[in-house]
Amino acid sequence: MQAQILAPAAVLVLWSLVMLFWMAGTRLPAIKKAGNGLGEAKPGGRGQDLEGVIPDNVQWKAHNYAHLMEQPTIFYPAVIILAIMGAGAVDVTLAWIYVALRIIHSVYQATVNKVPVRFLIFVVSSIVMVILALRAVMVTLFANPGVL
Repeated sequence: MQAQILAPAAVLVLWSLVMLFWMAGTRLPAIKKAGNGLGEAKPGGRGQDLEGVIPDNVQWKAHNYAHLMEQPTIFYPAVIILAIMGAGAVDVTLAWIYVALRIIHSVYQATVNKVPVRFLIFVVSSIVMVILALRAVMVTLFANPGVL
């Protein structure tokens, strides 16, 4: 089961890169259209500086990319812990559910972005993340190291 639990993590890494390119592919033309080319950006400028400068629906992709750099950072070590300790079928299923929900969240936030629905998707994925984290704690805390 070790490889199977790592597959959802690999997919989420790849999805994060998809969102990076989607963000860049919509943001860069919007920046150019707004007359704020990258060469004209003030030193030390950040993506947040584009709020109100380029259309909100373009910024949604950037917001989601930032989200993918937040909570999933605890998903990755949980999955690695489970892989090392021996993930079960339930762990693999939960990992895939988490990844599916994060992808759904991304697509929804990048396109429709109605907060109540987006929040519900986030809450459900967070519950799955809590379960994964608890399972990672359980397999480590209650591990039977055996006799050498």
